[in-house]
Parts: sequence; C-alpha cells; structure tokens
Amino acid sequence: MFVASLLSATLATAQGNLEIDTPAISAIKSSMSQRHAQLAPLYASGAVGLKSDGSLAVHDANVVPLAQRGKLNALVAAENNDRTALYREIATANGHPEWAGDIRNTFAQRWIDKAPGGWWVEGSRGWARK
Repeated sequence: MFVASLLSATLATAQGNLEIDTPAISAIKSSMSQRHAQLAPLYASGAVGLKSDGSLAVHDANVVPLAQRGKLNALVAAENNDRTALYREIATANGHPEWAGDIRNTFAQRWIDKAPGGWWVEGSRGWARK
C-alpha cells in the first residue's frame, strides 16, 4: 500500500506523463509492492536506508542476524533493480528514454520526502534519521 501511494504521488508531480502505465510498469510496481512488506521492518530498524540517488543501501547490517544478511542484500539488490527498471520504463513509455536520469532524480526526492520518521535517508551531509 505504501509503495503504491508513493508511486502515485511521485508520478503525479514530475514532468512528462509519469502516470503512464504499461504491462512492464505494472509488473514492476507489483513486484515492489510485494517486496515492501519485507523491507518495511528493515527501514524501521535502520538496516536499510534511502539513498539520495533513488536507490536503497544497507545502512547498518549489524541490526540483522548474520544468517539473514544474505537475504538482506538480495532484497536491496532486487529493489534497486526494480527501481532502475521503473525509471527506465517510464521514460521509454513517454518516448524519451533519455529522461530516465531525470525521472530517477524526481523519484529519489519523493521517496525521501514521503519516508516515515525514523527511516535513514542520505542527504548532502550524509546519512541522517528522518
């Protein structure tokens, strides 16, 4: 639910038709929404943070038991792959693949703006708890 509302808010605020929907975009959104249930406790614990470039990073792996760190890294990698694909697909669906970087920047700011208090975000001065 959080991811869907965040995507809608993000899509509505950028230039171009960011509300465009294709089967590829729908599949990416679905994948991200399903993964969010696993990521939410990791954001809250500080294990995962939002980077200023629109991706995720492992912020503090020490809050996750050693046996679960592989899964943590896999979740972050899968989310980052989907985010990159989402930016690219929206740009391509608008007929402007060169917009992918601008779309990434728009999303990055919106992800950080919409993040709940307590999540770690990367800003110009480094990592900070929101």
